[in-house]
Amino acid sequence: MSILPYWKTIFEIGFIWVLIYFLIRFLQGTRAVQVLAGLLVLVVFFNIARVFQLTTINWVLTKLFAVGVLAFFIIFQPELRRALARIGQNPMFSTMFKKGGMVDEIVEACYRMSRIKRGALIAIERDIGLKNYIESGIPLDAKINAELLITIFATNTPTHDGAVVVSGERIASAGSLFPLSQNQTLPRNLGTRHRAAIGLTEETDAVCIVVSEETGAISVSVYGKLTSDLDEEGLKRVLKSLFRPEERGKAIFDYMQNRFHFTNSRKPEDPNES
Repeated sequence: MSILPYWKTIFEIGFIWVLIYFLIRFLQGTRAVQVLAGLLVLVVFFNIARVFQLTTINWVLTKLFAVGVLAFFIIFQPELRRALARIGQNPMFSTMFKKGGMVDEIVEACYRMSRIKRGALIAIERDIGLKNYIESGIPLDAKINAELLITIFATNTPTHDGAVVVSGERIASAGSLFPLSQNQTLPRNLGTRHRAAIGLTEETDAVCIVVSEETGAISVSVYGKLTSDLDEEGLKRVLKSLFRPEERGKAIFDYMQNRFHFTNSRKPEDPNES
């Protein structure tokens, strides 16, 4: 029984260490790092003021920290919102793998637009609703059709610069606006459509498909990660793994492999072996 308090202390220290570690990992590469560094400088000055009994500085910093909690939530609002959204994005505990008859239509539209280098941005809603983004565009509530998608992104239409939002098996809106990713580690040559796709998938569990207007390349963004240069079969395979329940196991494995960077060490079975 005398060892119990020590185990509690070790557990608390370990928990705080892990919490700080993941907080730094999460904030790395964002504008919040500079703000956090500024707060740490203020904490250092506060402790120096207490040690040397600098009454005035100590009083000012005490009042400043009194409103610091509110300021923290205001300053880090985008990062906190993104973190809370990611908590519910774990595919192991969600029901986001729904049967989607729209996969073939979307794949066909993207492939045809890729061949003629017609830029496009399509977001497919999953568990986290996209109502705010749907309202930012033109409501359609139309059946998913390859011809309709191609027409929406035609250069002579007012919706070609925006995004299409797919909800269920319907096109909910066209010309919608998405937040641009603030990730400073992204390549500088990424265009606005790609940054908007990454920005939306950083905050929600949506799947975004991008067709480059410059190269015709097809990319898919999920969980803030971008997979580029997909062909027709590659795009179909990715979408089916996310929206077809019969391929749920493979999608979960791919997510865990991407999230925790492990590889499958099991060698494939030799078909000649009995």
